[in-house]
Amino acid sequence: MAELILFNKPFQVLSQFTDESPTAGQTPRATLAEWIPIPDAYPAGRLDYDSEGLLLLTSDGPLQHRIASPALKMAKTYWVQVEGDVSAGAIEALCAGVTLKDGRTRPAKVRRMKEPELWPRVPPVRRRDTVPTSWIELTITEGRNRQVRRMMAAVGFPTLRLIRYRIGDWTLDGLEPGKYRKFVINLPKTTQPGKRPTRAQPAKAPRRTQGS
Repeated sequence: MAELILFNKPFQVLSQFTDESPTAGQTPRATLAEWIPIPDAYPAGRLDYDSEGLLLLTSDGPLQHRIASPALKMAKTYWVQVEGDVSAGAIEALCAGVTLKDGRTRPAKVRRMKEPELWPRVPPVRRRDTVPTSWIELTITEGRNRQVRRMMAAVGFPTLRLIRYRIGDWTLDGLEPGKYRKFVINLPKTTQPGKRPTRAQPAKAPRRTQGS
């Protein structure tokens, strides 16, 4: 049995418990310690500082490996707001795989979608009256650094807002920003169990910081 934490990470929050490299003279960035007062919980994968949505945490090493390992190809679904009216050609290119600096991506599942009902982002997404925006749902089985944003840039549609909606069978449904929900699950052992994850620094007591 293992405990799994589902967390809706707000915009401009680090996916870790300490800000290890704050900019000189500035307030440390907001971290998970402000929202998750649970000892020995570690993120299973990452979510960029400027992205929002589902982040999974656990204290169980094999479960962390099962979720985060690129070799196991757990699907992740994102809701992406882009600048411009996304074209059929761009969607076809994403579905086929696009070439990035670190190689070609695996084929993605992509569809246009209506603007979802979401919490307001603070600060709000910049808008230009002369440029429309559109939304797509994109599912990938990789986890490269800033991959979704780079994929959208490669097909000519810069990302304005990025929300991770689903990881495997778990979704954001019913989870408000900054809130978490705990589950106890029982998964079969993997043939390549991961080592127990460790923090880069000893855990610190939660502290309030001002988001940038």
